[in-house]
Amino acid sequence: MTHTPPFRLPAGGRRIDRAWQVPFRFDGRHLRGLTGDTIASALLANGQMLMGRSFKYHRPRGPLASGAEEPNALLGLGQGGRFEPNQRATTTPLTHGMVTRSQNCWPSLDADVGAVNNWLSPVFPAGFYYKTFIHPRPFWKHLFEPIIRRSAGLGRAPTDPDPDRYEQAYGFADTVVVGGGIAGLTAARDAAKAGGTVLVLEQGAHWGGRTPTDHDGGQAAIDALLADLRGRDTVTLRRNTMATGLYDHGYLIARESLADHDPNQGIPRQRLWRIRAGRVIAATGALERPLSFACNDVPGVMLASAVRDFITDYAVAPGRRIVVVTNNDDAYRTALTAHAAGLEVPAIVDARPTADGALPQAARAAGITVLTGTAVAKVKGAKHVEGVVLCDHQGDGAPRQTVDCDVVAMSGGWSPVVHLYSHCGGKLTWDEAQSMFRPDPDRPPLGADGQGNVTVAGAANGDLHCAGDLESPAGATMPVWVMPARAPYKLRAKMWLDFQNDVKVTDVELAAQEGYASVEHTKRYTTLGMATDQGKLSNINGLAVLSNALNQPIQATGTTTFRPPYTPLTLATIAAEAKDEAFQPLRKTPIHAWHDRNGASWEPVGHWRRPYAYPRATEDRHAAVNREILAVRAGVGTLDASTLGKIIVKGPDAGRFLDMLYTNMMSTLPVGKCRYGLMCNENGFLMDDGVVARLSDDTWLCHTTTGGADRIHGHMEDWLQCEWWDWKVYTANLTEQFAQIAVAGPKARALLERLPGSIDLSAEALPFMQWAEGDIAGIPARIFRISFSGELSYEIAVPANRGLELWERLHEVGRDLGITPYGTEAMHVMRAEKGFIMIGDETDGTIIPQDLGLDWAISKKKADYIGKRAQRRSHMTDGTRWKLVGLESLSGKVIPDGAYAVADGTNGNGQRKTQGRVTSSYHSPTLDKPIAMGLVRHGPARMGQVLDFPMPDGAVMQARIVDPVFYDKEGSRQNG
Repeated sequence: MTHTPPFRLPAGGRRIDRAWQVPFRFDGRHLRGLTGDTIASALLANGQMLMGRSFKYHRPRGPLASGAEEPNALLGLGQGGRFEPNQRATTTPLTHGMVTRSQNCWPSLDADVGAVNNWLSPVFPAGFYYKTFIHPRPFWKHLFEPIIRRSAGLGRAPTDPDPDRYEQAYGFADTVVVGGGIAGLTAARDAAKAGGTVLVLEQGAHWGGRTPTDHDGGQAAIDALLADLRGRDTVTLRRNTMATGLYDHGYLIARESLADHDPNQGIPRQRLWRIRAGRVIAATGALERPLSFACNDVPGVMLASAVRDFITDYAVAPGRRIVVVTNNDDAYRTALTAHAAGLEVPAIVDARPTADGALPQAARAAGITVLTGTAVAKVKGAKHVEGVVLCDHQGDGAPRQTVDCDVVAMSGGWSPVVHLYSHCGGKLTWDEAQSMFRPDPDRPPLGADGQGNVTVAGAANGDLHCAGDLESPAGATMPVWVMPARAPYKLRAKMWLDFQNDVKVTDVELAAQEGYASVEHTKRYTTLGMATDQGKLSNINGLAVLSNALNQPIQATGTTTFRPPYTPLTLATIAAEAKDEAFQPLRKTPIHAWHDRNGASWEPVGHWRRPYAYPRATEDRHAAVNREILAVRAGVGTLDASTLGKIIVKGPDAGRFLDMLYTNMMSTLPVGKCRYGLMCNENGFLMDDGVVARLSDDTWLCHTTTGGADRIHGHMEDWLQCEWWDWKVYTANLTEQFAQIAVAGPKARALLERLPGSIDLSAEALPFMQWAEGDIAGIPARIFRISFSGELSYEIAVPANRGLELWERLHEVGRDLGITPYGTEAMHVMRAEKGFIMIGDETDGTIIPQDLGLDWAISKKKADYIGKRAQRRSHMTDGTRWKLVGLESLSGKVIPDGAYAVADGTNGNGQRKTQGRVTSSYHSPTLDKPIAMGLVRHGPARMGQVLDFPMPDGAVMQARIVDPVFYDKEGSRQNG
């Protein structure tokens, strides 16, 4: 027959406004649509059925669906930094001046060189990539690998920076309903009546789902529900918000489109919602399944529901003669809709032996021919449908008659959208009567209390024939996985399951033949349901074909894993403001601006910037560090220690938990006292250290290293949530809630006593390793008597917004004492003079506490702690492990950090054997000589021995093994 391109109908279209035309471009052509169009409906209205090429074989593709499940009509959208590939034409609203282009084709959509792959398809069967690159012959690999790499990927990534803004937000609701169809709105109304806050998310711009399209009076029912919900203060309705992933404990991720593809609105383009829900109701509906018959991918073969949507919603006719092929009653709606719009429906091809329901009767009454027990043997045409060849469904595909048409509307039944339910751990059950996987009520996702907090409503739960109070007449669906039922190989080889990835029925059968009995293995071997599809359209048919090939029921085969996101998220939405300079947010203490004004030389420490030193006038950094150290040793200095991690651990089981977390006992620590603690991972290696203070009977405050706060808090939560989930412990990272200032030096107490306050700072009232709470200079404070410098030292924690105030008061009253701010390098040198370790210097992820001489910090009373058993392994107790020592340079020069000490002989690589390495090395202004710490084999037993350290220039530096404590070994200075 003569092909009729799609066109706009003269009347109808409930979503379009014919008064307003919208100009846009497609592949350089200037076209016009209407306000309310999607790109797909606008292209169809302009006669453009061909919209893309398939990934593997570059076969011509037109739109298959009308929603987010669309696999074919994926376009490049925008220009410059706003260019974005793989945008679904079926869900993207048309906007003024929009620029679109087809993809996966060259030099043009109509004449694509890549279509040669279609002719070579016998050479590219399922598993071709695996077979080609497992022990390939060199010429074979060199022939195909460059071609495959160039053709990999669907669409092309943009190269220019994205100029749009994106934002993220947090939401909370007692009930979140996902889906704005009649089932979702009804569930929301019932939840609102029961009490509590309700949030309703709808992925599209319109409420109601399929109800207004498929039911007389459907729009009125939707309007009534919306009026009820909008009249309630406890209900929030959000359109254009796609729920992309549902996780444990009611944690939901959703993307809200605010100004997609319209940069002139001056608002963020998209918003990523992170939502916590008391319970989630998934009313996500169902998706129509395609049918598998030969050449079912020719442009013009569409889902019956999509044909109905384009006619009803956009007044677009995909063609003039529409053949409907089905195994259920619902597709008859499409035939009736097309007939009412003035289009021809030459036949309804129904695979069932009989069709006597209300809808088939209505079709016959309208004069439409209904052919039962019939199948499509193949579709005629290449770039567009020209007709269908019919046969007996229970036959072998022998042609019975040919029907001219330009559109085939197919319906293989409906599959509940169970993706979100599966994301959070819900299990599925096979419904034999309806030929679908639906949520299993006996195996729901479980919440933190062990109870299900996710339920499913409406079509998503398999209830396909009822929309609120609107009953839907329907007959039984007959499972049809291959049409005709006994199709020969030559027909099955042209039946497409995955339209985007070019997976055929024979590909799945080949996978089964080659031993891929697991559905997950078959998915990867054939690429069935991968990429953007994630099983939306291809899954059930593919599972059925695999089950038939394995001669087992579908429920025995099971389903593939549905993974978030449900539809793709742009990286820009995920990142939001975390890009460019904010990609890794710069964290600043409350005193940061003061440091900057007073000449701080900065260094990065994790996400923080900390003062390395405060050079004055012509000083370099080295001179500044020396001055700061001597000032602290002789008088008093201040250090901004706000960056140290501060984690509250609270609860009846908090002491028990900390005993497992640290190597020593924390549960016996008296209230008001502090204890130094070591924390190891499950492999026994030292991961952090810090001072723990007991605040009350059930509350401890754990200090961590600057770079370890988030990591250690995550470590705590990992063990609490995954291993000791029944322990009553609460943790909170309060690092940024407090400013913390170290005041160190022999004049530290004298300085602090100049400020009015309620805390007794005397040695008797506040001895070393205790803390007190009160106020200082009118500021609420908690003061710890701890020292990392080896001097008399106090660390004062105050609310973050009072930190700068306290710092400035200290410097104001301490001028005559020579008060000096000191930076991180001075702190490092002073701690090395005292022989204190530094996480990250003396540790490298392979060091245990025993290597560092910290056996005294390991409890011998408790039965276990994280890492204890690992530390008993033979290679952990081996006497040849390197141990911590001090190193005294014989040349008077500083030994470079990381330098290795060599031993006699060579290793298996012909290199000099090593027997130790330098972990920290400095010039000590206090001692006026170089000092170093290192790890040396049998180190503590080799005091006085000299080690050789080869240098890159060929020289050899020597150092004597000494005690690692270089200064005030008795500790008298830290006691004042």
